[in-house]
Amino acid sequence: MARLYGGEVSKRHIAERSGTLSQFAGVRLMTLGDGVERGVRMLHFRTGSGLSFTVLVDRAMDIAECDHAGRAIGWHSPSGFRHPGLHDYEGEGGLSWFRSMSGLNITCGLDHILFMHDDPAGHYHYGPRQSVSSSLHGRVGTIPAQLTGYGEQWDGDRCTFWAEGIVRQSTVFGEDLHLIRRIEADLGGDEIRLTDRVVNHGFYRTPHMFCYHINVGHPVVAEGARYVAPIRDVLWAAHADDYQAQGVGYRTLPAPIVNFHEQVWQHDMAPDADGRVEVAIVNEALGFGFSVVTRKDQFPAMFEWQNLHAGHYAVGIEPSTNHVLGKDFARERGELIELEHGEERRYDTVLRVLPDATAVSDAVARIEAVQRQPDEDYPAPSGNYPAIGGAA
Repeated sequence: MARLYGGEVSKRHIAERSGTLSQFAGVRLMTLGDGVERGVRMLHFRTGSGLSFTVLVDRAMDIAECDHAGRAIGWHSPSGFRHPGLHDYEGEGGLSWFRSMSGLNITCGLDHILFMHDDPAGHYHYGPRQSVSSSLHGRVGTIPAQLTGYGEQWDGDRCTFWAEGIVRQSTVFGEDLHLIRRIEADLGGDEIRLTDRVVNHGFYRTPHMFCYHINVGHPVVAEGARYVAPIRDVLWAAHADDYQAQGVGYRTLPAPIVNFHEQVWQHDMAPDADGRVEVAIVNEALGFGFSVVTRKDQFPAMFEWQNLHAGHYAVGIEPSTNHVLGKDFARERGELIELEHGEERRYDTVLRVLPDATAVSDAVARIEAVQRQPDEDYPAPSGNYPAIGGAA
């Protein structure tokens, strides 16, 4: 049975009370029409529970806006949801990625993540191309998708809203990687299910790195809100040489701070008995939160991003295929994924709204039952990077 307005209802019950399901919930294709966003196709999902979110078809089918019962979850940066035709991938020394950085989820990859990097290009067997130059977090996030379908699907009295598309990161004498993405949400549900497959469509052996930059904003992020995760070790902190200078640890969040410099950690997470890792940001004073559930075997690394500068004010949950030290580190340790023709990697992720105090406390209890995180806000980074299964 579907849930709607606090009760269980059948397909017939809904049909008797409206001309179309879209009165209560649905998924609709539209196009943005103004400013830097002009021309961007967008899918608007409404589940009927209060959950509403948008999918940017022309930006890798990433999730942009997200709110629940009028309370925002997804972060909006000053850059807006910029049309990919305006994006200069090589600009600003590789940092122009920030001019298109906004929304709940930004996909990073498909052959590179993290900071700028030059990689030898001999595997592409083209003499004039001596290296592959990658900007911050790779190319995929500003590539338009081919929208292969969307709509509603009934299975008995259960209804699922869905969308599918293919994002092609491809060139001549280089990578030909396809991201095949499916997004689902149930009628009456408070979850978004994200299923990705990255396939090497080409015939060169090609590196693959993948990360989600999942950005949560106010009011989930607020003074006193907490980052809750099954952390068994803090591995790395970008600011470890001056760890407490800004007065913000990994666990407890402050109000916005003018001139705050981003802080990033890598944590080693303990999976539950089913191999899943749940990470949450909870605002217990408000009775509101948001969590991300990934598989440890798909995303063995997890970063925490704090951008608490006034006017930006967001916290990122970042599951990753590789450690924070990047592609050379992964290659040296035999951990870099390399895909032959037809090989693929799959990623199954759940984005979960915690709409009330009970849902928040249940999430905290689930996470703490797996592994209690460090109680102190400034645990010393260990530098002990667990081995990751790498090349396919």
